[in-house]
Amino acid sequence: MPLFAATVFTSAFLLFLVQPIIAKQILPWFGGNAAVWTVCMVFFQLVLLGGYAYADAVARKLSPRAQAIVHSLLLAASLAFLPILAAEGWKPDADTDPTARILLLLAMTIGLPYFLLSTTGPLVQAWFARSYPSATVYRLFALSNLASLVALIAYPPLIEPLASLQTQSYAWSGVYVVFAILCAASAWTAANGASPVARELVTGPNDKTSAPGASDYALWLGLSALGSLLLLAVTSHITQNVASVPFVWILPLVLYLLSFILVFDVGGGRGRSGWYSRAWALPLLFVLISAMAYYLSQTLGVMRIHYSIGLYCAGLFVACMFCHGELAAMRPAPRYLTRFYLMISIGGAAGGLFVGLAAPRIFSVYLELPLALIACAALASLLTWRTAAAARDRRLYAVPAVALAVAGGAAWHAWEYLDYIRTDALVMTRNFYGTLRVKEYDRGEGPHSSRALVHGVINHGWQYTDPELRREPISYFGPGSGIARALDFYDGRPRRVGIIGLGVGSFTAWGRSGDYFRVYELDPDVVKIAREQFWYLTDARAKVDVVTGDGRLSMERDPPQKFDLISVDAFSSGSIPIHLLTREALRAYRRHLAPGGVIVYNVTNRFVNLAPQLKLVAEAEGMRILLIEDSPEDNKYSGTSYVLVTENEQLVADKRFAHAADIEPIKGLETWTDGHNNLFKVVR
Repeated sequence: MPLFAATVFTSAFLLFLVQPIIAKQILPWFGGNAAVWTVCMVFFQLVLLGGYAYADAVARKLSPRAQAIVHSLLLAASLAFLPILAAEGWKPDADTDPTARILLLLAMTIGLPYFLLSTTGPLVQAWFARSYPSATVYRLFALSNLASLVALIAYPPLIEPLASLQTQSYAWSGVYVVFAILCAASAWTAANGASPVARELVTGPNDKTSAPGASDYALWLGLSALGSLLLLAVTSHITQNVASVPFVWILPLVLYLLSFILVFDVGGGRGRSGWYSRAWALPLLFVLISAMAYYLSQTLGVMRIHYSIGLYCAGLFVACMFCHGELAAMRPAPRYLTRFYLMISIGGAAGGLFVGLAAPRIFSVYLELPLALIACAALASLLTWRTAAAARDRRLYAVPAVALAVAGGAAWHAWEYLDYIRTDALVMTRNFYGTLRVKEYDRGEGPHSSRALVHGVINHGWQYTDPELRREPISYFGPGSGIARALDFYDGRPRRVGIIGLGVGSFTAWGRSGDYFRVYELDPDVVKIAREQFWYLTDARAKVDVVTGDGRLSMERDPPQKFDLISVDAFSSGSIPIHLLTREALRAYRRHLAPGGVIVYNVTNRFVNLAPQLKLVAEAEGMRILLIEDSPEDNKYSGTSYVLVTENEQLVADKRFAHAADIEPIKGLETWTDGHNNLFKVVR
């Protein structure tokens, strides 16, 4: 028994640990965007589905000895993929949707090892049930989720800060070899140790347990899909629309895995669905669905960060307890164990495919969360109606009636949410990189209106619509901002400026005839909107070229540009693309600087403190650093914090920067590199 438990725990630990390791390797290649994580999750869920399908087929169709032979050969073949390091040749060289490239890259880098890790849970449980027919096999499922939870919680504070990505990859590969040995040993132990009676109990013709019907399969699939959909929808909503606090994505996944552990912990007399009970879960579910739908429609879900994260994570946890608790209550006899897990995997993959691939191509806004809330209440109504019908108790029909009312209320608020999004929106679009809206506002005094580009809920710049005011550089680029002062330092001659992150093109308004601005923008839709809905680019006095693609990769391909100033201001919604802030990134920028040039980072952010990290990066490269903070009273300008990095001593001593702010160091913070970086230390 310890051998099976060790195999399941190790496989589940590696299964989850590989996800952040490989995703962090490729994240810089595709713009550092949160959507890269979503596509990776789609890949993991699809391969998990393939693994469960393999486990189901092998357990049902092959003899124990044949299972051991086939699986041992695959384990040996998977060692050829080690170590798990993505090849540089997979870096994108075009600005097309990178989804297919990411999926193929993952398949070629970790495909077979991840596939075999995915098979382990259901396959080892089937072997365990054959070897120990009287034991509670489903507790191994809770153990596998516990191992995933341990990996998830340990990675950000323990593994990531202490080891480079290359070290993590080699260490993971070493532990995978141990897993392969454990798994092969489990296969042969099960093949040699199962008694004829045990084999017949699990797979033999004398098993009197009734087979699951079509409705059982449908409910297994539906409940699993809804849990996956809720996980990804809530995570997307929090990270895109509430706050870009690093690691917020961890909490929803922790709660998702915790619900599996609790409902499948069937020991200690807690029954077929562990700690789950409709008596407490359904009332909480109805209240939380109603609250989430209400706040979503009223303020796009953007409350105070603690309240918002608390509400949506509590709602996710209770909803997952409902979905997974109902699954646990319907789990079949061990004979049908692999088929049960296969349906769970199909449902999980379906939810992931909907959020990761289908929704960005169907919807122009994030509708996944309101749809998930409606579906959750509707499914609760269906399940409780079935219970009432089976019990023939009219009093029980009150529960599905309440559930239907909650579903209707959620649908109403979803419509209000969509109506709120559409109001005053001139453009709404969505692609791999997120949602974009162009909103027009009537100010009522002074300039009559302005247009703003909104990515998620983050304003990425605005412009007056009055033709006489269109060239005024407002928002984050007022005359007192650090970047405007830095550009003014080079006044008196034609200036060359590089910009990573277009926004609406506001900074180009500072250009004059003879100046040259070269803009690097990841999202082609941002470029299109800036040209068609705003006027900064079309009215620019300076010559402006726009290069579409990741800014750092594009600069690595460009010949030296001899920029006087390079602006690094490429946030996706509010998230931080770490690969633009590392020591290697600074070296890439310096290659394009003219003698005496300056690199200006926009570090304006409520949730992370980037200035101390950039100070370490600059000092490691022998450069000087200034922090310029600006809090204008005029509401047409935003308060800003800019970090200036340069070798130009005259710039450092210039009176424009006489009131540079002190940068307080963060204890224990280390210089970021491409292979060793962690946001944990810079969270405010």
